[in-house]
Formats: sequence, structure tokens, C-alpha cells
Amino acid sequence: MSKLVDNFGRQISYVRLAVTDRCNLRCQYCMPAHGIDIVPRKELLTYKEMYRIVRVLTELGVNKVRLTGGEPFVRKDFMSFLEMLSFNDLLDDINITTNGALISNHIETLEKIKKVKNINLSIDSLQREKFAKITRRDVFPEVYNTFELLEKSNLNLKLNVVVQSGFNTDEINGFVALTKDKDIAVRFIEEMPFNGNGQRETNENWSFNRILEEIKSQYTITKISSEKSSTSRNYSIEGHLGTVGIIPAFTRTICNDCNRIRITSTGTFKNCLFDDGVFNLRNFIRNGASNEDLKELFLSLVKEKPKDGFEAEANRKGNVTESMSTIGG
Repeated sequence: MSKLVDNFGRQISYVRLAVTDRCNLRCQYCMPAHGIDIVPRKELLTYKEMYRIVRVLTELGVNKVRLTGGEPFVRKDFMSFLEMLSFNDLLDDINITTNGALISNHIETLEKIKKVKNINLSIDSLQREKFAKITRRDVFPEVYNTFELLEKSNLNLKLNVVVQSGFNTDEINGFVALTKDKDIAVRFIEEMPFNGNGQRETNENWSFNRILEEIKSQYTITKISSEKSSTSRNYSIEGHLGTVGIIPAFTRTICNDCNRIRITSTGTFKNCLFDDGVFNLRNFIRNGASNEDLKELFLSLVKEKPKDGFEAEANRKGNVTESMSTIGG
């Protein structure tokens, strides 16, 4: 069986699939306050098209999918799609990234879908007023309730915290404190320029090293060996049940082992978060492409995967101004 291998010898085994560009929050690092111009529903991939794309990818060696948005639980019948996807016998893991505002009623069902193993919950503040300022929505009680329910569930829980200069840097060690008695992973993410406007001006640069030094100011940490393609550098803390990690998403020191591709909700294939899309799968499928056509296409597209995010950004036709909601966060 042919495998998806790029020109740098990296085998692609992980696809991030955005099921929608719509979101019920308006996080300031993700989109403008007025939101984004959402695409007509007919331009979104259907669930059947998504299933087919993932099936073909798994026949080429992909064994893990992360479902993102926008907010995946905003899309109607998302739980039914999860059930459908779980019948793919070549798929090992189905992971979900969510803002947590809409999923509390679905957690018991998620626990029963065996291939759903990891939930990444985006939560950037533990203070209600600050949370509302960052997300532009007053839904902190609902999100924190989801956090507590997920922490008690049999699902692996990771908290994603985007570190934003001028907003939540004073809470970094408050998030670390959560790992003392909870078996969770807290992951701090460097802020990226995908907010619909481009990179915002900040007074401080909260890079990987700055975040790490902030944690070290209060805690004794030990580096944990992670799987080769991990997006985060992970650490254990003396006396803590959980772990912490830092994702150098903007400084991009994790690219060498990248095993990922992305597909947006409208079917744009992306080899890298920082490229501007290399092919529209939706049109290719709707124009009658067979599964063999898709396989040949995927095998050729991954050969175009850039060495790293800096090369991908340099090859863009324009500046980075998309919303992460459009790309698939």
C-alpha cells in the first residue's frame, strides 16, 4: 500500500479536519469582533464527502484525525458524523478540539464512541470577566462546567491556553496549579496571527522560552520525552498529577517532525498551517473524481509540503490575514 511521504521523508499519519467555519464565540486572537464572512452551507464539505476523504487518507496510512472548526459542535448532526467516522476500521483515534460551550450534554455519548479518545478544550482564562473579554461572550460558567465534567470522564483531557500579551499572562501559573490534583495536560500556545486581521501589535513577546521561564519561576519541572511528531514540549511537575506543555506555534521549532495535513471546512487542502492552501478537494470530488483519483492527488500534494512553517509563509501569495476559524484551529 502506498504511503503519504513528503520530500523530506516525513510520513503523514494525522489529518486535522475542520467540520465548519462557524463558531459561537468571537475570540480576539481568532477573528474580529464582528465575526467573519461565513461561507454558504453548500460550499461546506458534506459529512459524506468528509467521510470519503478520511477513508481514502486512511488507506494511505493516516490513522488519526482531529476534528476542529470553527466550533465542531455548532454544526448540526455532528455527533452522528462522529458515529459514522468511528466505523472506519483503519482509523485508530478520533480527537476533537472544542471551546466547550455546547458539549456538556454529549459527554456520555462521546465516552461510548471508543475511537474518541482525546478532547482539547480551549480555555484562555479562569476569570469570568477576563474570559468574556477574550471570547466576547459571557459563557465561562458553561465552559468551566464542561471542564469539570470532562475531567471526571474517561476521555483524555487537554486544556489549550493561547498566551496573549496584555490579557492572560498573569494566569499562566494559575493554570499550572490545576495539574496538581487533576490528571490533565495544560498546554500553553504561542499566539499566532490568524485572527482575521494579521499579527497584532504587542508590548511583550510571550515566546516558548518566556512561557517556560514564567512556569519555572514557581515550579520545579522535568522534561518528558514525547512522541517524535508531538506539537508540544511537555513537562512533569514535582508533586503534580497532571502535566504541562508548550506549543511553539509561532516560533515554529516543531516543524522537522511534522506528520500532519489540514483540510478546511470548504475542502481546501493545506500542507501547513502557514500556507494559503494548495488544492480544493470539494470541487475535485464534485466534478466526479474517483477514490483512485483522490489517492493519486494526495500522494502528489504531500510532495509539495514545505520544510517548515517559515518556508510555507514565504511562499504565500499574500500576508497572513485569515481567521483561525476559517483554517480549522
